[in-house]
Amino acid sequence: MSDSLSIPELQSLPASNLAIPSAAPDSIPADTEQFLRLHLLNTPVLLSVVQMAEVLTIPIGQIIPISHMPAWVMGVHNWRGEVLWMVDLGHLCGLSPWYEQPSVSAHAAVVLQVRDPKSSDAITSAASTSTPASAKKQTLGMVVSQVGEMEWCDPHQIQSLALSSATPEIAQFLRGYWWNVNGDMLAVLDGEAIAQAMP
Repeated sequence: MSDSLSIPELQSLPASNLAIPSAAPDSIPADTEQFLRLHLLNTPVLLSVVQMAEVLTIPIGQIIPISHMPAWVMGVHNWRGEVLWMVDLGHLCGLSPWYEQPSVSAHAAVVLQVRDPKSSDAITSAASTSTPASAKKQTLGMVVSQVGEMEWCDPHQIQSLALSSATPEIAQFLRGYWWNVNGDMLAVLDGEAIAQAMP
């Protein structure tokens, strides 16, 4: 069974069955969004907490490999009684796969939860459906090297860079780049683009 960091330890990461933070702290401008810093080897990236359900620690051996999948698909994991596909986010973004890294006893992972793009194209009849297609979610587990701290970022300050500034593998998953108060440039990932990469 995997251990998950409790929500208070992560400043209330939103999940479907957990309270979503209603406001930023008083010192944070109202138009900012909360992001979680993830490390892909030595590469720090950001992902919006709105696109996450949970942060997990999964012991080695609890991700079951599935044959005939892309190399970056690690397999499946039992998450809250559901089958959760797990991907090696670093490998997907063009970095070395997890099994070439120093051995660890557990995987750090985040559960991505975004709008299912396949359901948005469906035309539903108001008379025959009780749940709108837009409410459907796609869930995906992403293994990372390390889970870092929270960052508050104004989404309007996320800037696009020329595609030549990034590797082709990661460029397709980029929302843009953001510079924090320390002057660090952080890649901001698009959770929906990552979910769409699943075969």
